[in-house]
Amino acid sequence: MESRAAIWAVGMLFFTAAVGGANGRNCGFPAIFNFGDSNSDTGSGSAAFIELVPPYGMSFRNMSKRASDGRLIIDFIAEHLGLPYLDGSLDSIGTNFRHGANFAVGGAKISPVVIQGVSIPIHLDVQVSQFLQFKSHSIAHHRQLRKKGHPPLESNLLPAIEDFSKALYTIDIGQNDITTDLYNSSISTIIDQFSNSLQRLLKNGAKFVWIHNTGPQGCLPGSINECLNKSSCLDEIGCAKGKNQQSQEFNQRLKHRIYELRAQYPRVAITYVDVYSAKYALIANAKRYGFYDLEKFCCGNKGPCGTKAMNGTLIGTACNDPSHYTNWDGIHYTQAANRFVANLILNGSLSDPPLPVSQACHKSMKSK
Repeated sequence: MESRAAIWAVGMLFFTAAVGGANGRNCGFPAIFNFGDSNSDTGSGSAAFIELVPPYGMSFRNMSKRASDGRLIIDFIAEHLGLPYLDGSLDSIGTNFRHGANFAVGGAKISPVVIQGVSIPIHLDVQVSQFLQFKSHSIAHHRQLRKKGHPPLESNLLPAIEDFSKALYTIDIGQNDITTDLYNSSISTIIDQFSNSLQRLLKNGAKFVWIHNTGPQGCLPGSINECLNKSSCLDEIGCAKGKNQQSQEFNQRLKHRIYELRAQYPRVAITYVDVYSAKYALIANAKRYGFYDLEKFCCGNKGPCGTKAMNGTLIGTACNDPSHYTNWDGIHYTQAANRFVANLILNGSLSDPPLPVSQACHKSMKSK
């Protein structure tokens, strides 16, 4: 099933690059509000927990607040929509939230369950709570400024009141639940928790939601290295079959739940995006597109990426050219890989309904 999905996804990339969304009506989203983990965290985790310093960000403007050498998929979504890159909601220095905010935090899970006494406290439901306070305070601030007649400059740093109902809400989370939490919580329980958090957004005015399923966790170097018997543990492209089966079960249940929520909230447009197939396609065809084997990663071969010795010497060094690697640090994707995946999903070829992100305010092709 995985290999067929990979071949299909690559074929669709070339077919839809020219035609995807060409005849549709774009939504003109004025803002993006994002929720998730390190796959889409643009600064909150670095501000609140472990600061990400170079070589993180080495490939693009030294954007070292991201768990990559450069841009993430959420950055390419913002570019595609003609919006600025999102600042992390917990990053207090030089941030501008006029066109949205990013509540994702590296290490976050859907589940609030604490693993062995250690867990990032800002799970999905906490992120939603932070957003609701951000929205409430932003609206109150705007109204207070309007009473004074001429809003001062600081009003331009927050979303307009009307933008909260017109914005695109993006969610990319679940990887940490699969890699760390399945011994404590079942997939069905995790999906229930996801649904509860999403419904809090919907009940508070979110109308247009773009949801990524989780990627093939069995294709991460750590999962591959856990396989003791390679011949029975790995699939035909070298990924750990067990982990990928867990990812697929999670995605199937997530998609089914989204169908149920569409029926429950008929006025809301919820788009399910098959990131799994996009990432699997990349890994299955890595050499064809100039990438190295999936077991290789760019940063941290001599120590965790970015770490320094006691004397300050960098030991978690990076390769010279991350663009030839799909994996940045053993867990996260490189900018080049993120760009590849973004090109597959932004045009709608892997979306349900099959709409590009610029038209995700529609519930179907017919409603455009």
